[in-house]
Amino acid sequence: MTRPVATDRPPVIDGLLDDEAWGAAEPVAGFVQREPVEGRPVSERTEVRILMDGEALYVGAWLYDGTPDGIVYGERIRDADLEQGDYFGVILDTYRDRQNGFIFSTTPAGIEYDAQVVKEGTGGGVFQRGQNRQQAGSMGGLNVNWDGSWSVATSRDESGWYAEMRIPFSTLRYGSAADQTWGMNLVRRIRRRNEEAFWSPVSRQFNLMRLSQAGDLAGLQLPAQRAGTVTPFVLGSADRSWVVEPAETSYPKEFGADAKLSFGSLTLDLTANTDFAQVEVDEQRTNLTRFPLFFPEKRPFFLENAGLFSAGTPQAADLFFTRRIGISSGTPVPILGGGRLSGRVAGLGVGLMQIFTDQVEGVVDENAYSVARATKELPNRSRAGAIFIQRRATHDGADVNRTYGLDGRLGIGQAWTVDAWLARTETPGLDGRDAGLTVLITHDSQVWPGRIRIMQIGEDFNPEVGFVDRVGYRHIEINQERIFRFPNISWLRESNPHITYRRYEDFDGFVETGYLHLDAELKFEGGGRFGPELDVADEGLKEPFEVSPGIFIPVGSYRSWINGWDYGSDPSRPFSFLGRAELGGFYTGNKYGGNVTFTYRRGEILSTSLLVDHNIVRLPEGDFETTLLGLRLAYFFTPRIFVQSLMQYSDQADVWSANVRFAWLSTAGTGLYVVYNDARNAERLRDFGEPVTRGLIVKYTRQFTLF
Repeated sequence: MTRPVATDRPPVIDGLLDDEAWGAAEPVAGFVQREPVEGRPVSERTEVRILMDGEALYVGAWLYDGTPDGIVYGERIRDADLEQGDYFGVILDTYRDRQNGFIFSTTPAGIEYDAQVVKEGTGGGVFQRGQNRQQAGSMGGLNVNWDGSWSVATSRDESGWYAEMRIPFSTLRYGSAADQTWGMNLVRRIRRRNEEAFWSPVSRQFNLMRLSQAGDLAGLQLPAQRAGTVTPFVLGSADRSWVVEPAETSYPKEFGADAKLSFGSLTLDLTANTDFAQVEVDEQRTNLTRFPLFFPEKRPFFLENAGLFSAGTPQAADLFFTRRIGISSGTPVPILGGGRLSGRVAGLGVGLMQIFTDQVEGVVDENAYSVARATKELPNRSRAGAIFIQRRATHDGADVNRTYGLDGRLGIGQAWTVDAWLARTETPGLDGRDAGLTVLITHDSQVWPGRIRIMQIGEDFNPEVGFVDRVGYRHIEINQERIFRFPNISWLRESNPHITYRRYEDFDGFVETGYLHLDAELKFEGGGRFGPELDVADEGLKEPFEVSPGIFIPVGSYRSWINGWDYGSDPSRPFSFLGRAELGGFYTGNKYGGNVTFTYRRGEILSTSLLVDHNIVRLPEGDFETTLLGLRLAYFFTPRIFVQSLMQYSDQADVWSANVRFAWLSTAGTGLYVVYNDARNAERLRDFGEPVTRGLIVKYTRQFTLF
């Protein structure tokens, strides 16, 4: 346990830590390693001091280093991948429920990295192969795309590096008592040693989000929560479209605003004429399956408290998926306005959301979306919740879809967790099996981690404001790992050979998908990895599957043997790579290929990456190849001034696209954005066709404090 020291002369956030106020605070020390040797003292001297005044919490970190030239800075942009460099972070469990919290971290480059955590960061979701954390979204447990309003600065000298944070109480959510104790942990990573150390010890199989193992920050004298901000925006653009004949050029102008009002433990968020022109575009991906791909939410309004509204199994049967609001079949749908009320009432986490969208001629009608969510945190990592979701056409009350759900978690000691949910939907014209349920049992262990998942989704289960990748099935998944450590081998840290079995069958017992995965992954001391594997895949088709234009796989059951290799180098190096290669059977024939991403960084100011994804498919029904290329370029003038570009080519989509964003940011992602978008038809990489769309957008947002 530690206590912050009250001050009436708060420090200036400049990273120098030379303010008089810091001298009054007792240093928090005694950091111990989680990796590489659990329980061993941190290898470099680490001290943290904590202050508070009537407006904010102040965290100062002295991160000494006997080899300052070995400090790895990472990229100089908000929410950069922390695995790339050294970092320092704090997690605050403001309700002290040992499950939910806020993360604030930084690197020697002085970036702002923040995230919201629910259920200790574990969502029980199903990752799709090839995704990174941002592509996967919050997964029900970690929302790294959330941006709070806070400030940080760092400095470096011959003795190490230093971090200074100011976290306003208005950015956080907490109870109504004036004198409070929060859960807290502090973390430091020394990247060149691939070392991670904590103030409150965390077992090796867990991470910073394991709030049940966090320490306490006591004696907090907190102001009553009463805050109000408004964030208006103005936007001007020039758009040219070749979709219609003749090509049209338009010059739309927009004005809108978001507002946030906090009273006690409740926060009301309002939005009017919502626009998301500044949001980074989705990364394209190759899809050779029969099922839709999952793309995460990135729009700011929907990211705050996203974990509160999470229910179901992310990426498999998500009961509420905000990308169903304001997007229809990839087409943006204007959001007229709406609001969200979230917080805690009588010990319950509550969330209410109401959003209204406009029509898009020939695509979608006007709709109203309503969501109600309640959760109750229980002792020993347990919780219970309920959710209601509705979509109703504004001018047709009979056009309605509803979802009702119950979910819960039971923690048994530190090792065992049972997650379950049950839901049903109401859709006019669908009166068959309209329910879904899941039970997930997880065992977290340093030696024998594993899980068992059982799921059933009815053929008429239809959460229109959710995400399901398939319906009408029973599913079982079993995973078991064995973790070996190698303290006497300098270059090898860990091996985790594991086996995974998945089976999807319809209600008549027909196997739609079967998957047996044998993997012997090696994790190297610097952070690289290599994973040779053998997969046995079963696919059952009850109707022909058009795997490529004009090429149909006939009805039948197919078994394929696949040899794969996952590989990656140390991500903290200036040059690194990450990818997968595989060869083996594919339905009636064979498939060869994979993907690799090459990354080059020059210090903290320049970052580039190239994704190459290529597959060669040979079938009796016809041969084809798929190619996906993605080139990222980014230059960071400061952590808040940068230019980024993403150019992509996909022969599955027959499109080449470019997105260039310049940003000059203020707080919480507000500021000036200049965005250029370009897309054109491209059936082959060397054969660009007609342009499709082209646009230039200038958007400015600013946050004003009302009270």
